[in-house]
Amino acid sequence: MEVRSIMCACGSGLGSSLMVQMNIESVLKELGKSDITVGHTTTSDVTPGMADLFVVGRDLADFIKGVPEEHKVVLTNIVDKNELKEKLVAALEQ
Repeated sequence: MEVRSIMCACGSGLGSSLMVQMNIESVLKELGKSDITVGHTTTSDVTPGMADLFVVGRDLADFIKGVPEEHKVVLTNIVDKNELKEKLVAALEQ
């Protein structure tokens, strides 16, 4: 799967999704991936197709049920940058 856009989602679309967005941008920079856009939104605004990949915390995964599993990255710990990097690299290699 070619990933050109990543959307982070949380309940309010402000706090944790913005923090995860910044961490993703940092990881993408480390990986030399400058052609991927990253945004953040609320889980209620997520619709399949609005991004190639969606990143959410484990507690919110059920809120984006309409998104196919291969287009989701579900984080156990949203502040763990190592977990994020590992799962993001795996998703980008699909």
